[in-house]
Amino acid sequence: MSELETLLYEVEEATAVLTLNRPDRRNALSMALLRDLNAALAQAANDDAVRAILITGAGKGFCAGADLGDFQQMPTPEQVYETVIANYTPLMNAITAVPKPVIGAINGAAAGAGAALALACDLRVMAEDAYLMMAFSNIGLVPDAGACWFLVREVGYARAYQMAAEGNKIGAEQCLAWGLANKVVPAKKLREESLAWAQNLAQRPTLALGLTKQALNFAAAHDLPATIEFEARLQKQTIASQDHMEGVMAFLQRRPPEFKGN
Repeated sequence: MSELETLLYEVEEATAVLTLNRPDRRNALSMALLRDLNAALAQAANDDAVRAILITGAGKGFCAGADLGDFQQMPTPEQVYETVIANYTPLMNAITAVPKPVIGAINGAAAGAGAALALACDLRVMAEDAYLMMAFSNIGLVPDAGACWFLVREVGYARAYQMAAEGNKIGAEQCLAWGLANKVVPAKKLREESLAWAQNLAQRPTLALGLTKQALNFAAAHDLPATIEFEARLQKQTIASQDHMEGVMAFLQRRPPEFKGN
């Protein structure tokens, strides 16, 4: 892909590793980084050789949130509205819609819009010293970038409101206890263990995993009968897939399956 200014893009054993690369700014989301991140996600989505995606941050922090340095002066309310809509709707939609598992490897701070970015990932591995922080209320703002949508679905209203209202750091172990993290690992092993998990998922039936994302997101907004019908529609796609046939044959032959992702 074309040169990226603020992000490193590597592919390792069917996993695209996207590293936010503004360590001097704790990987704050500048316009350039948002552009690069969207481009990298599109590249990974369209590359059949990529079957899982890992997002992490260079240096000491995952993402410190929006880079207010992009504004030369105090923005107007209308500029803030337009910026949030234009910048974060495409990004969060891209992560939740990409038909491949997305793992966030959270190092250091994931604050503000950076916390929303972490929560947008399907799965999260946190370093022992990492934390999530709904920092918005500390400067008199409302959570944005989809943070409310993700947070209330992860922890329920009361804990979501507590995190947003208090604006405190939620450490890795607390995140694990609340279901905001799937795994907590030593900081020095974060990339190694996150990448190993992503590569393991990359060997799973990618079509089914991608459609499962669709089914879960649909279920969050619809009733049971509609969800069952939607699942049945998606099942029509998987039942005819090569990976389904391989899974059945491997089961019958009592051997590990070799999924190809289609």
